[in-house]
Amino acid sequence: MSTTFILLQILSVFFCNFCLFPYYCNALHASRITHLPGFNGSLPFYLETGYVTVNEESGAELFYYFVESERNPSDDPLILFLVGGPYCSGFSGLALDVGPLGFMVKAYDGTLPTLISNPFSWTQISSIIFLDWPVGTGFSFSPSIVDYHTDEVKSAKQIYKFLIKWLLDHPSFQSNPFYVAGDSYGGKMAPLSALEIADGNENFRQPFVNLKGYLVGNPVTSDRIDISSQPPHAYGLGIISDELLKLIQINCVGEDYQNPKNAHCATNLKTLNVFLFEINKFSILRPKCPDDLFELREQKGNHRSIKEKISEFYTSLSVPNIDCANVCFRLLSNYWSNDRLTKEALHIKEGTVEEWHRCKHDLSNYTCNVPTSVPHHLNLIRRGYRALIYSGDHDLDIPFIGTLKWVRSLNFSIVENWRSWRAGGQVAGYTMLFSNNLTFATVKGGSHTAPNNMPLQCFVMFERWISHKSL
Repeated sequence: MSTTFILLQILSVFFCNFCLFPYYCNALHASRITHLPGFNGSLPFYLETGYVTVNEESGAELFYYFVESERNPSDDPLILFLVGGPYCSGFSGLALDVGPLGFMVKAYDGTLPTLISNPFSWTQISSIIFLDWPVGTGFSFSPSIVDYHTDEVKSAKQIYKFLIKWLLDHPSFQSNPFYVAGDSYGGKMAPLSALEIADGNENFRQPFVNLKGYLVGNPVTSDRIDISSQPPHAYGLGIISDELLKLIQINCVGEDYQNPKNAHCATNLKTLNVFLFEINKFSILRPKCPDDLFELREQKGNHRSIKEKISEFYTSLSVPNIDCANVCFRLLSNYWSNDRLTKEALHIKEGTVEEWHRCKHDLSNYTCNVPTSVPHHLNLIRRGYRALIYSGDHDLDIPFIGTLKWVRSLNFSIVENWRSWRAGGQVAGYTMLFSNNLTFATVKGGSHTAPNNMPLQCFVMFERWISHKSL
């Protein structure tokens, strides 16, 4: 352990105990949760919810869910998990992704949805903070309308501010190995936030964060990189013809795939989008279900209540689709989180959030002002921070071939070339190891959020990587 690290730890403890800078020292509103509506019995893990003030002048607060490691919380890694969006609640990570909860697979019957344990939760071996960010997401709120207007740079700084305040209130976790994790759009914000933390450490800001690295799944990087990789991946998955792929490759050279100027390119991409609209592009083997349409309607400003949407969902099925009716997790999470008993159990402040949404898709108040996160990845890895970049290979929204392309563009030497990795005695995906502790991996059959549909495989991947083992 270096002398600098020891000195920073001593300063951190002194700072926490004596609160030299009141700017960071306001009390957090945290509550221990032992029971949740819809879950049978007491929770078999430590759950805490709370608010952290991130704007002292306006009173803006970010809401979080914290789950303590079930193994050895004093030594196990601490992870800040950022889900996609923006404006998607950390509850998605807690109950639909890598957290210890899930919903029982059954058709919704009008009663409170049933919660069950996730046997492949990453909280078995790590403590995880699931955050509602930015303000306006989930249960995060502000009395001032100003806080509902933000951008990527401000969000990264706000996430860092949340973290240092949280660590001050939880000093026992300040020495734990710390990682930032994210999937989808959270995979773009994870390196931005990790770099903010790294800069803070190097500038001797307190408390010192024991940052070791970051991990991202199917990460958004930039529109140009992500969208341009969709045609070849769609062809590889048998969704479009080789003729269409060749036309796109010929007519769309140098074009912006979202706003092409070439008329032939625009026509070809329109044909591609027709094929993509027919399927669930986030997980091509899963059916395209009405819950996806409800989220689309929310994007268009439909503000009908959650109950009305769920009711319409089931009455609109002329021929009940078992797959859709039984795996409607997004709608179940909306209904569960809006229940009065749930809000009371989570200690939600009254009058702060009128209706909870898993995701809010109105981005009129959010500015994407970081064109690409690739330089942030390069900056962090060059500084010696570990990185795991993984992709579900059945995701057509952020295809793995585009992700691997920019990973290769970092120009780190290959330590282990493309090979399979295994879980449960079977090939679970493929991986490459680069110099500077950079690992790339695919998850065979994995969706846009691979831990959701490949939980065992992703747990094995996470356990090996977080333990500094080879996949």
